[in-house]
Amino acid sequence: MNQIPVKDVTPGKDNNSQSYDLYAKREHIYVKYYKGFFKNLRTAAGFFMLVMFFTFSWLQYDGRQAVLFDLPNRQFHIFGMTFWPQDFMLLSWLLIILAFILFFVTVFAGRLWCGYACPQFVWTWFFIWAERITEGDRNKRMRLDKESMNREKFLRKTAKHILWLIIAAATATAFVGYFSPIRELIPSILSADLGPWELWWLGFLTVATYGNAGWLREQVCIYMCPYARFQSVMFDQDTLIISYDEARGEKRGKRRKGTDYKAEGLGDCIDCYACVNVCPVGIDIRDGLQYECVACGACIDACNEIMDKMGYEPGLVRYTTEHSLNGKPTKLLRPRLMGYLTAVVIMCSAFVYVLSNRVPIEFEAIRDRGALFNEVRGTLIQNVYTLKVANKEQVDRRYQITVEGIEGLNLVNDPVFNVSAGELLDYPIRVQIEKNKLSTANSPIVFTVETVDEPKVSATVESRFMGPAPIR
Repeated sequence: MNQIPVKDVTPGKDNNSQSYDLYAKREHIYVKYYKGFFKNLRTAAGFFMLVMFFTFSWLQYDGRQAVLFDLPNRQFHIFGMTFWPQDFMLLSWLLIILAFILFFVTVFAGRLWCGYACPQFVWTWFFIWAERITEGDRNKRMRLDKESMNREKFLRKTAKHILWLIIAAATATAFVGYFSPIRELIPSILSADLGPWELWWLGFLTVATYGNAGWLREQVCIYMCPYARFQSVMFDQDTLIISYDEARGEKRGKRRKGTDYKAEGLGDCIDCYACVNVCPVGIDIRDGLQYECVACGACIDACNEIMDKMGYEPGLVRYTTEHSLNGKPTKLLRPRLMGYLTAVVIMCSAFVYVLSNRVPIEFEAIRDRGALFNEVRGTLIQNVYTLKVANKEQVDRRYQITVEGIEGLNLVNDPVFNVSAGELLDYPIRVQIEKNKLSTANSPIVFTVETVDEPKVSATVESRFMGPAPIR
């Protein structure tokens, strides 16, 4: 009988085998300070996000916090609108829309989300800035870490970690301020009068921010973020990605400015490692597209600065496509990209329509299950209902109830009542009709609730009116 040939690849035996660690020990990345267009663009995007995050919880709208997720009362206030758990479908819809927008952007221009808008990297750059102003630029930080502990090193390290903790604590406070009113939270922190859940989340988020942005940094993107693992499947040969122009840059080598490097067989890359020194994830873009790349554009700015100093054309490292690098035309309008765009436009239009026509009333009618019906004075048939009316607005409303479906139906209770802002009211109501006007023992009826004041808003709900079977 033939045997399948087997090769022994046990580590340690003389079989030229190599073993690899699934997790490599982290080497600290010293990011060099640089300037450039993409840095300015990223700084503007990050600053915009930080301003929104830290200020939106302080905005007021109609006398209350404009953005507040009130979990104990199950109400989510976003400026003039209040959402309830029943509106969870809208949140799901919104998340699906955001996912499709992310897919569209990724197909078009790679990982722009990671480089310019991801909170992990916005805060990472924030922490790198704090590191630079306390310990100095890249070379100074490297020398400082190699030195033995002395007074200067202790003071600089202490100042850095204090600044990191201040940023982390401010981040945690701002985040919790979206769930507990920020104007009440700050005095509670200052007076050490916090509830257990507030204390827990403030502590947890402070530690998480300090650890993720200060210590883990790129490790979160490389090992923890799932997007880095599947985003490449959305790339094609027409996707804009950060690439090194190998045909132009090779062969690498040092040279003096103004020399005829072409005669020496050299390309435009002077092998200065500027692109590596500014990379926040520590990769060499000249090795090709790597899943660790977050498309922040730092290597482009650094390389363009060197090209300018050398008198070469910029763009040795640039946003480009695989087709463009190979001298082929790039197709911007392609089926997959247009498919995502069409889906996004349709879903956004439908979402805006549903949101703009959303009725701020939750209405339900529950029949009394204690008795199918009651006879009143021998000639009237009565059904009892409990109307549940939720005022989903942020102002008190006055409502009126009407019922129709059978000619001669009458409401016994006062059909007009008040519901406070955000209140769910149980309103018992009795409906009567003359016995001789019933044609069936089970008749459909419709309750309508509408606002008495402006603007006019109404909601309807169907129910059943029960009575004795008519005598034929």
